[in-house]
Amino acid sequence: MTGLVAAPPCVGRACAEPSEHLTQVELVWIEKQTEHWIRFGRELREQILDRRRRLLFFPPGATFALVRWAANEHGTVLSRLDIMRAVARGAACQTVPTVTPGGDFLLRVDGWPKVERVLQLVDAIEAAGIDPGDVSPDHWRHVHNRLAAGETPRTYTPAHHRAFLLRREIGA
Repeated sequence: MTGLVAAPPCVGRACAEPSEHLTQVELVWIEKQTEHWIRFGRELREQILDRRRRLLFFPPGATFALVRWAANEHGTVLSRLDIMRAVARGAACQTVPTVTPGGDFLLRVDGWPKVERVLQLVDAIEAAGIDPGDVSPDHWRHVHNRLAAGETPRTYTPAHHRAFLLRREIGA
């Protein structure tokens, strides 16, 4: 049969998990033209499609940051950062290109100055020894709202993180 190519093998911890139960993110990297990358998040597996494209698969509830950038001969035409939670199939969600079926948006910023500011906040969280994928969803919503209002977001501290983890543990 001509034209049929076997899918590349998956890479990661849970290759046995059916893809239809996972959120799929397609990443594209065409140097200086279209660049999509994950800033943080723990995917269950990866599938390489070709030298410029790959798929990442996230379980329901996983938080990840997707950065999308594009340019043409006149300069940057898109700078966007979305922090979202993967959803279970059939759950209500918001859609974004390259994410199937979509996600629960915690933060969305457009324009390089705001994208850069969020990347700095992510760096600060990591410098505090906290995995950004484990941060309280409410904090990412807070950052989104403060940036949308032109205000400075509060710092996410280890004390905030401990409180979030304890609150999650007791189910509050």
